[in-house]
Amino acid sequence: MGTMLKVEDINVYYGAIHAIKGISLEVNEGEIVTLIGANGAGKSTILRTISGLLKPKIGKIEFEGQNIAGIAAQRIVKSGISQVPEGRRIFANMTVMENLDLGAYVRSDKAGIQEDLKMVFARFPRLEERKTQEAGTLSGGEQQMLAMGRALMSRPRLLLLDEPSMGLAPLLIKEIFSIIQDINKTGTTVLLVEQNANMALSIANRAYVLETGRITLAGAAKDLAASEAVRKAYLGG
Repeated sequence: MGTMLKVEDINVYYGAIHAIKGISLEVNEGEIVTLIGANGAGKSTILRTISGLLKPKIGKIEFEGQNIAGIAAQRIVKSGISQVPEGRRIFANMTVMENLDLGAYVRSDKAGIQEDLKMVFARFPRLEERKTQEAGTLSGGEQQMLAMGRALMSRPRLLLLDEPSMGLAPLLIKEIFSIIQDINKTGTTVLLVEQNANMALSIANRAYVLETGRITLAGAAKDLAASEAVRKAYLGG
């Protein structure tokens, strides 16, 4: 099980704000790794830097041995990383099908794309039922499924998930998280940013705790879930 993603000492600024202060983390092949922390700790900023939407001022990001810090987001998707953005950001006035097609835009293997479409529909039957519907008319949970399905259409080796539980009812959160585990079992490595620390730690192998742009704790997810400090701060007692 090799190291798939290696983030070394990255520093990211939003204008004059030093948002990420020298963060290092790793994701090994086949793992689910989660970043937990309060709102505004910098969790989403890290994902956006890995996926190429933000550039680190200093630091290295290696994916499968290649330095990807600062290369164009589209090239990063081509190299095998796909992000499900926070707030779902699907194309509301396009159909479910058109959204999924867009997920595969970096690919030209027609047979493989068809195969993956079948796989997405098997995983998210509700999307198949609504494939000709405009995405904006879907419920919040269905939009989250569509955002995940669209990311999977690029056949990523590493899936970045930004707050997948946001705004969803508890039952749907359970469903989304069991789908994340399923995606991982079928060979996709996952880096998950999540406000719902309980859920995140329950499915992750390892976890990092982020506080105002710095990693303050790291370890096996089950150890962090049992830690007094984490329980007090993030697990409601």
